[in-house]
Amino acid sequence: MPFSPKPPTPEELHHHLTEMGGRDPHEEHRQATPLELLFDLTFVIAFGLAASQFAHTLAEGHYFTALVGFSFACFAICWAWINFSWFASAYDTDDWIFRVVTMVQMIGVIVLAIGLPRMFASIEHGDKFDNGIMVLGYVIMRVALVFQWLRAARQDPSRRRACRAYVAAVTIAQIGWVLQIFVDFSLLVTFIMAVSLIVIEMTGPYIAERRFGGTPWHAHHIVERYGLLAIIALGEGVVGTVASLSAVVDGQGWTMDAALICMSGMGLTFAMWWMYYIIPSAHVLHVHRERSFVWGYGHMIIFAAIVATGAGLHVAAYYIDHKAHIGAVATLLTVALPVLVYVGSIYALYTYMVQEIDRLHVWLIAATLVIIAASVVATSAGLNLAHALVILMFAPIVTVVGYEYVGHRHQAEALVRDLEKSGTVH
Repeated sequence: MPFSPKPPTPEELHHHLTEMGGRDPHEEHRQATPLELLFDLTFVIAFGLAASQFAHTLAEGHYFTALVGFSFACFAICWAWINFSWFASAYDTDDWIFRVVTMVQMIGVIVLAIGLPRMFASIEHGDKFDNGIMVLGYVIMRVALVFQWLRAARQDPSRRRACRAYVAAVTIAQIGWVLQIFVDFSLLVTFIMAVSLIVIEMTGPYIAERRFGGTPWHAHHIVERYGLLAIIALGEGVVGTVASLSAVVDGQGWTMDAALICMSGMGLTFAMWWMYYIIPSAHVLHVHRERSFVWGYGHMIIFAAIVATGAGLHVAAYYIDHKAHIGAVATLLTVALPVLVYVGSIYALYTYMVQEIDRLHVWLIAATLVIIAASVVATSAGLNLAHALVILMFAPIVTVVGYEYVGHRHQAEALVRDLEKSGTVH
């Protein structure tokens, strides 16, 4: 007899109110929801604007503005996403209230994104740090988030203290961000205040999860969510490749340089994607939930490096199109340095997650450094930028080849040793 699925009941089709009792952290087949994927689309815009502003200021040679503005932008974007994603992993009810409040948070992300150009411009001009529109976006998101945490605190008594700790941290930090709109602080004072507020932002979840029992986030679900955001960030690599390719084709036609730019940009993006999934995140977090803080916060550097690499490819487009005010070596470095940060962050996070150092990684890192240095030296010696980018493309490929050849066996053995230390297997 052919399989005949049972049709859903009216109750199953209706998004009625559901108590926020907390999701099962060991729920089978838990995966990202369509609503979470829709939410992530707003971050395509946010990352795109951040990368665009970063690329423009780098191409102008305004490095201070570029680095400070991009760092602030990436923290704001990533932290907004992290807040929603960890809450949803623990308390996603998918009822109509959760859906509507999520829409409000999406509006906040868009408002934050459109404030990025003004923030970059204010740093460039050296006067008051203008993050007013960004803070407005944060206020919209935070009011919605506080509502969600208060709802969870009321409907999940066993985790009420943890939920209230989140509310306290979010509220205190938000008051500080809003204060910066109405008080005319210098750029230095604003920076000091921003660092203090970031510490509060990041300490709140730690206190809630470690001292007050924590929330029922799902290890495999949250790992999938981070992987999806990494893919969104990698989209900037595709955008940068297209920009560089267009600059070559418009100026020279379909030449060998065009083919090399296309190959190097997509090869670099693809290798970075492959490399990202070398970290055994889900396996480790399922057993060691206490490692989630370094893992979760460390990803902000990874996301920033990915987006910065895409921005660097866009700078290459400016250079090829004769619109950059920096030289070939500086242009190559706008790609090479983010790649270096990305590779280093991946290895650092991998080492932390398995709690041991793999000697193979020392050789792979050394080979990666040699390739990056070779691309820079070749460019300084007069090598065409397109050819230099092809050399640079092999930096993450070294790790991919090393992992597929022998590294995967090292990882399997390391995971067994880690489980034995934790007492999970004998």
